[in-house]
Amino acid sequence: MTRVKRGNVARKRRNKILKLAKGFRGSHSTLFRTANQQVMKALRSAYRDRKKKKRDFRSLWITRINAAARLHGLSYSRLIGNLKKANIQLNRKMLAQLAVLDPASFSKVVEIASQVQG
Repeated sequence: MTRVKRGNVARKRRNKILKLAKGFRGSHSTLFRTANQQVMKALRSAYRDRKKKKRDFRSLWITRINAAARLHGLSYSRLIGNLKKANIQLNRKMLAQLAVLDPASFSKVVEIASQVQG
């Protein structure tokens, strides 16, 4: 059987990993074995946190809406319930944007929602 030299393929594979590890501290960016471990860990974290980011933002929006709603004498859950009854279909991201950037229009939305009570 003939000898297979993996020089080119192996070097390309290692350089691909080392390129992904650029910016890591110490030997994590220069030594292949440690760089490979850190890249695998980083990719796992990136995958997990892309999902977590959505949860974190929703939580932030809810906190902002709750704070703004309480300024108008309503709790978050009451506000959302009244919005559903009033058939106002604003998502939490837009409500939070209104609460932060345009409090006047947010108070109009709260006013319309609080009239519906049923």
